[in-house]
Amino acid sequence: MNIAVVGTGYVGLVTGTCFAEMGNHVICVDVNEKKVKALQEGVIPIYEPHLEVLFERNIKQGRLKFTTDLASAVESAKVIFLALPTPPGEDGSADLSYVLGVAKELGGLIKDYKVIVNKSTVPVGTAEKVTKAVSETCTAQFDVVSNPEFLREGFAVDDFMKPDRVVIGTDSEKARNLMTELYSPFVRQGNPIYYMDARSSELTKYAANAFLATKITFMNEVANLCEKVGANVDMVRIGIGSDDRIGKRFLFAGIGYGGSCFPKDVQALSKTSSDYQYDFKVLSAVMDVNTNQKLVIVDKLLEYFSNDLNGKTICVWGLAFKPDTDDIREAPALYIIEELLKRGAKVSAYDPEAMENVKNIFHDKITYAADQYEGLKDCDALLIATEWSVFRTPEFDKIQQLMRSKVIFDGRNLYDPSRMKELGFYYNSIGRSVVNPEII
Repeated sequence: MNIAVVGTGYVGLVTGTCFAEMGNHVICVDVNEKKVKALQEGVIPIYEPHLEVLFERNIKQGRLKFTTDLASAVESAKVIFLALPTPPGEDGSADLSYVLGVAKELGGLIKDYKVIVNKSTVPVGTAEKVTKAVSETCTAQFDVVSNPEFLREGFAVDDFMKPDRVVIGTDSEKARNLMTELYSPFVRQGNPIYYMDARSSELTKYAANAFLATKITFMNEVANLCEKVGANVDMVRIGIGSDDRIGKRFLFAGIGYGGSCFPKDVQALSKTSSDYQYDFKVLSAVMDVNTNQKLVIVDKLLEYFSNDLNGKTICVWGLAFKPDTDDIREAPALYIIEELLKRGAKVSAYDPEAMENVKNIFHDKITYAADQYEGLKDCDALLIATEWSVFRTPEFDKIQQLMRSKVIFDGRNLYDPSRMKELGFYYNSIGRSVVNPEII
């Protein structure tokens, strides 16, 4: 099938590449000429495991192409995916200007039947708005479908190639048949395609992300309570995660969620609720708690250093909002570093993939280590903000030799407190007892 994907961001690039891998001919469109030229030359602008192999293979075999010419891409496409940004406004609402702008352009370009698919995360009612925008100048038949993505950064290729479910919102039998044909190769193992109306499909994506954000936030609240009552959040997690009604995933305590999806989608769902005069109290609490949770680790540092970080050197391991990505959008590390700098601390930082992105924000305000150990030299404390695998089994002897003090603040609970006690570290994590060698 011939497919056009409008937008070459994270979702658009993964979507286009994975559809091409299944034998479809895909043209990805973007207005950024420099970005398109780089993609044509085989340069991927994001880091995502396994994407590069599929990307290179499908470009080589001629199934994946890139252009700035929307008209040429639309002409031969049966299905047009809109994978455009929907950034949050100041009030939390999703900005649909990119989506509706392209929709208006499509109206003048479509000459025969097409299926236009909203792949972007969009508020309830967007399919209707896109239909109206296209209809203003379009005389041919078309259908607008809602098909939200459920990709996890770091696992996006696997999630797309082997989805646990596909959600399609449409009332058109013709569009449904085309979408079934397109997705059939991805669900051969029997995972379901759920068909529903467009409004339910649109709300499904927001509800899913808001629920997961709530689950994370609830566990962080439990962790904060554990510290007050002397319980261990790891034990609590195991105890409740074994209940099939709750499940084991998204129960790890830490320093809050970040990324491009959870913060934006929780805000957008809250704004939609407000627009319909509904007070979604749970979402308000989730946003408040998550904002505070990002700086819990700074509060711990302040307590340890008697509320004076001036002149202290803090090494931060992990800058991306999660491991296996270079995405720093809403990453807790950014908020932590900003607060440390305000308090007069010096910051050295290391991340396997996100360093260049962070340099664009902090420039020379912090130092950037060549590896995880370089930044430890003469530092007063190590702070862990992202749970990259490389940080899980470090050379503790080397850490002790490099640091000025054997002090670790772990925002991701990577290490066993009893092991840290044996090694003689001061070790402060989330929802667990503090290990302090000075206290017998």
